[in-house]
Amino acid sequence: MTGPGEGERRGPGAGASRRRMLGGVLGGIGVALAAGVPAGAAHAGVPRGSTATGSAATGSGAAGTAGGPGTAAAGHGGKRAPRPVAPVNQEAAARFGPEYKTLPPAVAGVDIEPLIGITNPEDITARRRKMADFIWKGAGLPTTTPTVETGVTAPDFASLTGVRRIDLLTVPLKYRITAKVYDLLPRKPWNRRLALYHNGHGEPFDTMLRTIQALLDRGYRVMAYAMPFHHWNGGQQIEDPENPGTMLPSPSHRELVPWESDTFSTLTFFLEPLVVTLNHAQATYRPASVEMLGLSGGGWTTTVYAALDPRINHSYPAAGSLPFFLRAASPKPSPTTGDWEQTRASFPGFYSSITAGTADDYLEMYVMASVGENRGQLQVLNRFDDCCFNGVSHRVYQAPVRDRVALLAGGRPERGRWDLLEDATHDDHTISPHALSVILWDLDTANVTT
Repeated sequence: MTGPGEGERRGPGAGASRRRMLGGVLGGIGVALAAGVPAGAAHAGVPRGSTATGSAATGSGAAGTAGGPGTAAAGHGGKRAPRPVAPVNQEAAARFGPEYKTLPPAVAGVDIEPLIGITNPEDITARRRKMADFIWKGAGLPTTTPTVETGVTAPDFASLTGVRRIDLLTVPLKYRITAKVYDLLPRKPWNRRLALYHNGHGEPFDTMLRTIQALLDRGYRVMAYAMPFHHWNGGQQIEDPENPGTMLPSPSHRELVPWESDTFSTLTFFLEPLVVTLNHAQATYRPASVEMLGLSGGGWTTTVYAALDPRINHSYPAAGSLPFFLRAASPKPSPTTGDWEQTRASFPGFYSSITAGTADDYLEMYVMASVGENRGQLQVLNRFDDCCFNGVSHRVYQAPVRDRVALLAGGRPERGRWDLLEDATHDDHTISPHALSVILWDLDTANVTT
């Protein structure tokens, strides 16, 4: 997901070497955390005076432990390990103006409470039905399963270790296109949990591979997804909607307008592969818990799908969205409107609250993704993100959304929780090693019965 346009990435510039240096420091810490190296050992190789040591120097024991939720208390006297924390990276912060550190004018006088149109469980059910009816035109979520090819070779994942087998799941979609999903089985004993990772609009593989590796190391089974016509879904043709049988070149997302109609929504290209592959998982190996993570456009997909399908237990959308009323408040680019599929102009019938007034669809989706037995969401936003959804405007809705979820959950975290991680340890468009350590901590301490 990018602000200026789909798939556009920042080219090499003055900040590239700084990001590489910072990435090396943070990456080393992240590797140490994932391997279970004590915090002091992780700190040993970091240059003196670096501000990037916070993610290793503070309470990251949970992120370094292998296994499921029961391991999180190890080394802490049977108590829940503390959530990893990290200070603001002052070297990165010095390169940005005050608009990255203070609330923007767009939030002045805004009352967040009326923007959250979900006030009871019935609202969630009605909103979820409305979303599904728009996408599948009243037919409900698909009940089909994908075709499965076991034991495939997948070069994109060749660098991963601890992989017992990779299966290829193929989901047929309308207009003669398909979605491919890779199902990675861990070599370690399976912890009965399935993680869905969505890589978005052609994002570099480094974040995806680092995240999947950490999950495999903990015994997760992992499914890897890409956006329509990106990565392993790229290079295919699509049938002309006006001339059946005629195949056209692979379109960009903003070129999908001719395929959108009263009887078909192109949102199926984005969301149906998740439904169908999760059907397969439930029909064959029945995971005890399903988690979803995504970066950028994958963060948007995680936000929408976790709201739509209550089978997702814990979700972690990173750098994927801001509520509509804050889109213009992101410092760079200005405004961060989001990609084609993320705007009201593209899907006015989808982005429309069930409640009258000024409710914001994304605030509602954050709540919908979080309420329910053994459900929760942690939104990750990068304060100095060099792409989109940056700054600190999110602070204005963090407490109201968290409190609304807690109210709907009856004050019981095991029945719903929501929070936001503002990551200021770097200035890249990624799930940083610190953010990953917090996500792993949250997964390790989740209330899951395996």
